Amino acid sequence: MSSLLTSPMVDLDTGAVIAHPALVDPTGVLRAAPLPMMLDLPMHLALSGAGALAPLHEALRRAGRHPREAILLLTGACGDQERPLLKVVLDGLRSIGYLLGFGGVGTGGVAFDLIAGSAPYLLALDADLVSRIPGDHRAAAVARAVVSLARGIGAHVMAPGVERDAQVAAARGLGVRLAHGPMMAPGPDGKVRVPLPTPDESPDSLMLGPRVQELLIPAVTLPAEARADQAIEAFGHEPTITSVILVDEYQRPKGSLDRSRFLLSIAARYGHALHGAKPAVRLADPPRTVPRTTPAIAAMQAAGRDASRVYDDLVVTDELNRCLGIVRVSDLIRQVAAIRS
Repeated sequence: MSSLLTSPMVDLDTGAVIAHPALVDPTGVLRAAPLPMMLDLPMHLALSGAGALAPLHEALRRAGRHPREAILLLTGACGDQERPLLKVVLDGLRSIGYLLGFGGVGTGGVAFDLIAGSAPYLLALDADLVSRIPGDHRAAAVARAVVSLARGIGAHVMAPGVERDAQVAAARGLGVRLAHGPMMAPGPDGKVRVPLPTPDESPDSLMLGPRVQELLIPAVTLPAEARADQAIEAFGHEPTITSVILVDEYQRPKGSLDRSRFLLSIAARYGHALHGAKPAVRLADPPRTVPRTTPAIAAMQAAGRDASRVYDDLVVTDELNRCLGIVRVSDLIRQVAAIRS
């Protein structure tokens, strides 16, 4: 089992690496960079029964990796008579924790109605379609239809095999966020370089400050069903962690644990006994989210709406309400002060 990726999967808006290629070699050993990872799962293998996927599960277990760190991209067609079986397979893989996607979307593979009913995490356009998008309005129309479908069902879209600046620009124009291909291959220094969108440097934009995605720092996340003692362990790893964000299977924020308030609850008399083995969400506040394009001034205004949580971290989200990271209010204050000085 290998990966469709020939290079890292990259966010075209920020240049951040989202996933790395991975494979399970003939000896059953998982070859993968640090999480997350993506693996190609041929449709015929997925439909062959649970035993056919046992080597994958075992490879992850032996490598100390969790299924939630892997995106399985199903490739190939699914016949009408195989649809009920595919639903059972997908439900089983999702219950284990895998993120699921479909490859070759737009020119073949799985029908749109089956995709819509499968609630995938990722849709990968057909690579040949991506190569034709810049100069072929018909190919662009097909890609636009896939993007519209993805938005309707809450999925990401990936453009594979990107080789030229024109493909990057065309993909962005269609609303495609993710891509991989020769352009995203790491350079000699190991870094991935992607031409980023031209920033808005108009006077009005400058007065509002940078967008929060420029102040983004990684969020410490746990599954929404995590226990309180797991959150205690997360905070214990690093004293600079100011929050833990609880997310669902699609990385959408469902709760926010502020370090001070959470640990104070645990440190109270009988606090650990009362809460340690129970869901952490019981002690969580609703996440305070801001879209990634929110200017610093507007984010400061959002932070000040609740006086009791004015210094809580803000959760930065993408267009599909997925957690991209956090912004600390102290960083916003510095940026706003710099604008006004």
